[in-house]
Amino acid sequence: MKKLWKKVMKHRRELVLGGGSILLVLVGFTAVWAASLKIPDVASLESRKVEQSTKIYDRTGTVLLDDLSQDVTLTLVPLAEISPYIQKAAIAIEDSEFYSHNGIRITSIVRAVLSNALNLLGLSDGYTQGGSTITQQVVKNSILTTDRTVTRKFKEWVLALKLEQVLTKEKILELYLNEAPYGGPMYGVEEAASAFFGKHAKDVTLAEAAYLAALPQAPTYYSPYGNHRDALETRKNIVLSRMKELGLITDAEYDAAKSEPVTFLPRAFSGIRAPHFVFYVQEQLEREFGREALEESGWRVITTLDADLEARAEEIVKEGALRNKENFNAENAAIVAIEPKTGDILTMAGSRDYFDPEIDGAYNIALAERQPGSAFKPFVYAQSFLEGYTPSTILFDVPTQFSTACSPHDLSSEPPCYSPQNYDLKFRGPMSIRHALAQSINVPAVQALYLVGISDAIRLAKLMGITTLKDPARYGLTLVLGGGEVSLLDMTSAYSVFANEGVRNPPRAILRIEDRNGNVVKEYPASPQQVLDQNVALMISDVLSDNSARAPEFGTDSALYFSGRHVAAKTGTTNDYRDAWILGYTPDIAVGAWAGNNDNTPMEKKIAGFIIAPLWREFFDYALTKYPSTPFPVAYDTGANKPVLTGSWQGPDGSVHSILHWVDKNDPRGPYPVNPASDPQYAYWEAAVARWASQNGYSTGVPAF
Repeated sequence: MKKLWKKVMKHRRELVLGGGSILLVLVGFTAVWAASLKIPDVASLESRKVEQSTKIYDRTGTVLLDDLSQDVTLTLVPLAEISPYIQKAAIAIEDSEFYSHNGIRITSIVRAVLSNALNLLGLSDGYTQGGSTITQQVVKNSILTTDRTVTRKFKEWVLALKLEQVLTKEKILELYLNEAPYGGPMYGVEEAASAFFGKHAKDVTLAEAAYLAALPQAPTYYSPYGNHRDALETRKNIVLSRMKELGLITDAEYDAAKSEPVTFLPRAFSGIRAPHFVFYVQEQLEREFGREALEESGWRVITTLDADLEARAEEIVKEGALRNKENFNAENAAIVAIEPKTGDILTMAGSRDYFDPEIDGAYNIALAERQPGSAFKPFVYAQSFLEGYTPSTILFDVPTQFSTACSPHDLSSEPPCYSPQNYDLKFRGPMSIRHALAQSINVPAVQALYLVGISDAIRLAKLMGITTLKDPARYGLTLVLGGGEVSLLDMTSAYSVFANEGVRNPPRAILRIEDRNGNVVKEYPASPQQVLDQNVALMISDVLSDNSARAPEFGTDSALYFSGRHVAAKTGTTNDYRDAWILGYTPDIAVGAWAGNNDNTPMEKKIAGFIIAPLWREFFDYALTKYPSTPFPVAYDTGANKPVLTGSWQGPDGSVHSILHWVDKNDPRGPYPVNPASDPQYAYWEAAVARWASQNGYSTGVPAF
């Protein structure tokens, strides 16, 4: 090492001169290369976007769902015809130093380089930093290349500097505002102002201008027609705040604009198949690759959609929702179908008609968070099976007070009391979990949730695909009756775990992305994971497909029964009749459907079996023609060791007690509890059972073990 160092020191002059020469050559080469770069042609913006845009196909790669260049609309206007509000809003949120820099911001470049370097090293969250000025964005829209190479970025910087030398700031801003993307084929503020507000860009209000400035960075995500209106509202307010901070508007203007009600016109363009699904895919692509990739890549996106099933779903949803509007005051509906073995989204009909302004049809109700009613019960019972209970376990459907803030004999549900009813106001006495779940009886379900614990029930629901239940502390025992909000997509995906014997495949919307030459850019393989014990999944499927067990409530020939086919199904209706659900599955397909009103107004007081089941059944009948009659494997006997767990609701001496008398909820198959009264619910459940026993001639004496 010392010898090497001596040699280096001996020849340091030559090394310095040599290194300097190489550096000069590189600098000279770079200077010549930079000088040779020509300012991009900023004309013909529309034609360039048409040539390079992404196309989205169904799962066969033959049915075109959407061409992002189709019906491209772009109306060029001079800066004088663009409201000063629009100009100021864009500068405030995109490039606050626009009038002071020379095309690039060095601090932003350094920040972007460091962030992207960390991303390449796997030391960041995976998001790249743009740091682009308005001038750079004009250049990017002219270069139209999707790669993120250093060469491309350097070219962008050089051209931005050159562009600033030949064009005025006003012209650059005009170019930017005339090419900004606003979702789908819509570009430029004049087109956006017309489509969104029915006016010219020169006439928009300050609040409307803030909305326009909020959109271009993620026009699909922030779309006023999508499911992220809250996020759009937040970003609009950020724009206004930045304008106030920069002195571009007064405090009075800020206050007025923030509270100004703004109405967006109905979405105007058509010529698209499966629009709810397409925009779901576009949002995923935009989130993963950035907006520019959708406009510039020329990709072919092969999705998971079954175009035939989707078309039938849309037809059935529209017809069924219009019928329900007349019969049940339920004007909207949705269907989602998923392939359990892959997670593939086969259909996503998110409303009765995407282009129907009467119901805000563009809003995708399949992604909205609504209360699921009793459709949530299978997750709770699945957790109970994991903990040692069985489909034969006996629970009591009797009037019960669950709130320890009230007397066991107070059967009120006025806060702080809680004594749930069944939908038909009847009680059935001792029931097996099989019959309680199949008939969707409420009191046993609440008991089951208490036995397993809210946290464990939510943990399992999350593992199975429910993404919206964030904090267990927010929920009480009403969770099992639908007290938490979920989406139809999540629910259908989670039920597909039961269908797939406990194996979860997250919802998949894209199979692969190809370039214009058919080369695969990226594939999206299924990612199966066992999240639920196989036998527990089979027990749930056995119960939900047991027509005899549900017959007392639904009859033997209900919409849930498929002669000669193995179909598991569960309905759900919220207590206030705002939502009607049905989820069902075979080993090959899971189908979820919802009915209600977007504005959350109540329907007629009918259960889901009347409102949504016929619509769901019509679609399921059609879907099943594509699949074989595959039975569910048979669940095995779990070897439960206590009479109450295997179907007996009386003690050896004939006495009658609640399940808390026989099991410790923390160890259901362990020893009999030494002091069952130590459980805070014991006195309440025992009082309820005692009332029923005395009314029906049974003893409640102390049993002999």
